[in-house]
Amino acid sequence: MKSDTTTLMVGGKPLKLEVGRVAEQANAAVLATLGETVVLITIVASGPREDLDYFPLTVEYQEKLYAGGIIKGSRWVKREGRPSDDAVLSARLIDRSIRPLFPEGFVNEIQLIVTVLSVDGENDADIPALIGTSAALAVSDIPFDGPIASVRLGLKREGAKASLMINPTYAERDESYLDLVVSGVKDAIVMVEAGANEVSETEILAAFELAQKEINALTQGIADFAKKVGQKKMTFEPNLLDPKVLKNVASDAPKEIQAIMTAMAKLERFDTSLVVESLFEKYHEEVSKADLRLALDTLVKKAIRAQTLTKKIRLDGRKPDEIRPLSSEVAVLPRTHGSALFQRGATQALTITTLASPSLELLIETMEGEETKRYIHHYHMPPYTVGETGRLGWPSRREVGHGALAERALEPMIPDEEVFPYTIRVVSEIMSSNGSTSMASVCGSTLSLMDAGVPLKKPVSGIAMGLMTDGDDYVILSDIMGREDFTGDMDFKVAGTRDGITAMQMDMKVKGIPQKVLTEALEQAKKGRLLILDHLLKTMPAPRAELNKYAPKIKTTSIPVEKIGELIGPSGKVIKKLMKETETDISVNDDGKVYVSGADTAKLTQAINWINGLVKEAKIGEEYDGTVTRLMNFGAFVEILPGKEGLVHVSRMTAGFVKNPQDVVQVGDKVHVRVYEIDDMGRINLTMLSEAETSTKGENRPRFGGDFGRRDHHKFSPRREHHERNRY
Repeated sequence: MKSDTTTLMVGGKPLKLEVGRVAEQANAAVLATLGETVVLITIVASGPREDLDYFPLTVEYQEKLYAGGIIKGSRWVKREGRPSDDAVLSARLIDRSIRPLFPEGFVNEIQLIVTVLSVDGENDADIPALIGTSAALAVSDIPFDGPIASVRLGLKREGAKASLMINPTYAERDESYLDLVVSGVKDAIVMVEAGANEVSETEILAAFELAQKEINALTQGIADFAKKVGQKKMTFEPNLLDPKVLKNVASDAPKEIQAIMTAMAKLERFDTSLVVESLFEKYHEEVSKADLRLALDTLVKKAIRAQTLTKKIRLDGRKPDEIRPLSSEVAVLPRTHGSALFQRGATQALTITTLASPSLELLIETMEGEETKRYIHHYHMPPYTVGETGRLGWPSRREVGHGALAERALEPMIPDEEVFPYTIRVVSEIMSSNGSTSMASVCGSTLSLMDAGVPLKKPVSGIAMGLMTDGDDYVILSDIMGREDFTGDMDFKVAGTRDGITAMQMDMKVKGIPQKVLTEALEQAKKGRLLILDHLLKTMPAPRAELNKYAPKIKTTSIPVEKIGELIGPSGKVIKKLMKETETDISVNDDGKVYVSGADTAKLTQAINWINGLVKEAKIGEEYDGTVTRLMNFGAFVEILPGKEGLVHVSRMTAGFVKNPQDVVQVGDKVHVRVYEIDDMGRINLTMLSEAETSTKGENRPRFGGDFGRRDHHKFSPRREHHERNRY
């Protein structure tokens, strides 16, 4: 089968793009190979959907476990299930990168399917998928104002020196202070997604500049490849409103347009159906109600943009850099471990923190194997938050994305496990939405975590920036409200501490944004972010000194790695017994670190002492207060440490003669004993005699790990005693 290939350099590594080898019935199919990571990108277009008032683009990202040589761990289900959160986020990366570049009025249904066929554990599949998507669109017959390209950047610090890394491997990303993905066309950035550990605005701008250079080279390579093997682009009739309809509605309903804007600013409902009915009576022979409704909406958008661009006054009367009124409170809910309610304008987020033992960390099955997460952030936005009805069920892609963004913003400030050995789950329940609920989640989460007593390294706040431009003039908006997001040209979310950025996300509705605008937006975002941070610290200056009384308490200890098996026991028998008797939850790391959690501090201490005793080696001369566990003819077994028993022979119970151990002790008695011998088999021999009594009695050393004294007083042979003792 004939195929065509080209090779592009991504961070010094060859990325091979191949078309014509597979999936020949798709409009276009590209195999993208980076190292031994292979991704298949297919794109198919159907006929126009003129019944829709939006562009019907769907992007699916499929992670196949076979790509990493893995069979699903479930005993009952071996087929891949619903997409993982990482797969959803990768699909969103691609969607957000390409959506702005389809021509206006193009309403053909487009389905893009990305399938990861092979992973090498070194190169992430998302960058080959993004670049392969651009190549597929470029060589296809589908109209697309590209090509577009994407690059991942990392930031390495060595003392005071910092250097950027292009396309870092997984290992390099683990040590990086920045994980930045940038998509763009020639000389303009279209999409940004980033997690960072207090990276400065200056460093971010330097990363944008380097990313743009890489993007320019990649887009040129894709364009050259498309010239060589690309198909002729299909022609289409743009599904656009007749300019005459816009003109008629503008002249007939100027007061109504202003009234709609006023209602939007106050979050009041405005029934546009009466306006549409009135216009339809006049123009019913020329246009449909749907087109009149669309025309009215379009004119409202234009009026909002014109007011913002010319008068520098926003829909709700604010100045471009003005932030809506802020309010917040903590300890909102009585039985949760931590809670906070944060409000900015009409956007309101209730955030709840739950603490648990390390054993409840999230286990994730990926193509590269299994991984765990001890900090988890979930986000929910029900339909009532915007005054609508709708479905409830699995979180939408938007909800997954917003939760992941908030998680990224706070993750660098979560205390290390050694300092705070808890699994932490934060849930943001959006109560009301009017712009930037994800950044409200970040702010509310900072307060909720501090309310729970989580010792955050530093508090984090976030803000969403907007942009309105007519090509020549532009206005950058701080703290955009919902309608400004819908009407504007950019949604740029920035979160961070007082000392640097921890997360970013940018989406464009125009075909790119120049560096100058990004620089101004970042600086304006910093001012707003710090203002919001000051407000948060007035509500709660620092984390609570103590955990909530309903939160589990955790104590830690360490045991030798070779003793882990003893603690767990056969089929978990020992550790299960320990958890049951102490009413605790116990988890053990491979390095011997043991975490014990529970509600009762005394029982935690009991469990810790038990664990430490279980792995402790008894030494000759040590004294213990033990418990008699069993009686034999020749003596009594005493538990001196959890799970460790020693024998007190009858000749070592008192200074005088003892015929029957029951004459001295009973099962359950507490006795003070001393280790006087540990034999070659590791068996512990104990005595209840004091040092003075031992020397006075002057008895012979036992032959079989026990002290038999005068054997003529005991009708029990040494051989049988040895056998009986080893039975236990």
